[in-house]
Amino acid sequence: MCEDNQTQVTEIRLLGFQSLFKYKPLLFLLFTLSYICILGGNLLIILLVTIIDHLKIPMFFFLKHLSIADVLLTTCGIPMMLDIMFVEEGVLSLWGCLIQLYFFGIFGFVQCFLIAIMSYDRYLAICHPLRYSSLISPDLCLRLVIGAWFLVIVLVSSEVFVIIQLNFCGLNYIDHFFCDIGPLLELATSDISIVMLQDFVYSIFILFFPFIFIIISYFSIFFTVLKISSSYGRKKAFSTCSSHLITVCAYYGTLIVIYITPSDESSTNNNKYRSLLYIVVTPLMNPIIYSLRNNEIRRAAHKMIYISLNKMSLNVHLNANM
Repeated sequence: MCEDNQTQVTEIRLLGFQSLFKYKPLLFLLFTLSYICILGGNLLIILLVTIIDHLKIPMFFFLKHLSIADVLLTTCGIPMMLDIMFVEEGVLSLWGCLIQLYFFGIFGFVQCFLIAIMSYDRYLAICHPLRYSSLISPDLCLRLVIGAWFLVIVLVSSEVFVIIQLNFCGLNYIDHFFCDIGPLLELATSDISIVMLQDFVYSIFILFFPFIFIIISYFSIFFTVLKISSSYGRKKAFSTCSSHLITVCAYYGTLIVIYITPSDESSTNNNKYRSLLYIVVTPLMNPIIYSLRNNEIRRAAHKMIYISLNKMSLNVHLNANM
């Protein structure tokens, strides 16, 4: 309960980018175009993997779910960020803020497990190529993805449930463009030690363990590739996992920049700008990485465009003859 001289917080004010007010039109245009590219690129990957038969393999199945998580994560944040830029300040109910935090946690953390699963797929493809089809069946792929989503939902739900029990009294503004857990806990007027401990334990389980698993997988891949006698074979083996390795570096590099850099008085304000890395930059990079470096994705995109143009020309021809 709040003290007599404090008021219960019922809504959260998001200050956004007030220090960059004079760049508002440019930033609004930049983030709008970025959001359109993120949606277009990731939805294209989802569509191609869903309808093109030769893309229905484990690697692209996992990539599709990674793209789904990217679309959902950015949709949770960028539209609100654009609205805050337009009106200069955002207002959310406390429950709305908690709901946004909940979905941010799910869509952000599930990517750790999806990227780890993708590294396991690359490990099997390179280290056990003859047994690959039997080791990673479509049923196993589906169970791994469902398990990743289910586990993250359970963990994030339990943490948000504890946050709901906290008291929020007095101050109600956050110098951010979305409801991040750090700035929100700074507003809490009750003991947050349990939440901080829970967040630390979950971070080890969700972030650290998958990262260690990825490192072990790539060490095994590296030593297996070194044993290949021909340079062409080594190059081909590395090329099959290069796109995923770039994704790993981009995702975990972003987390390191945001959460492991030394903190100081300006760290809260700086984290607001660093958060743009995983809300805008990383989801924008993934479609570029896989479309530019993957021949199957490029061929599937060209095939779909070719079929679409043929259908359009056929419809125009039929309409002209009617």
